[in-house]
Amino acid sequence: MVLLHHVGRRTGTERVNPLVTLPLERGWAVFASKAGAPTSPDWYHNLMAHPRTTLEIGTESHEVIAREASGEERDRIYARQKQVMPGFAEYETKAAEAGRVIPVVVLEPAGAG
Repeated sequence: MVLLHHVGRRTGTERVNPLVTLPLERGWAVFASKAGAPTSPDWYHNLMAHPRTTLEIGTESHEVIAREASGEERDRIYARQKQVMPGFAEYETKAAEAGRVIPVVVLEPAGAG
């Protein structure tokens, strides 16, 4: 569990959401599953509008830049998440029934190059 800070795309209000994360080789992935709902969560839209943000993991804070994974990268990361937390397979099925592919957001360290 991590705390994801983000800024409202319309309001500019700072917000924080607790999320499940998957550590990556360089950064972390979060999943805009909304438990398989037909729409993506607000935090996802906020991150796409304001991708530079902060991620809290335990007592550490990390400045990160968010980007949406696509294609093979997205599928590979989501498949790993389903192995770690099988409930994400159900979310994927529910979202697909509504015509939605669950976005995978990669959070990379802001200073990484």
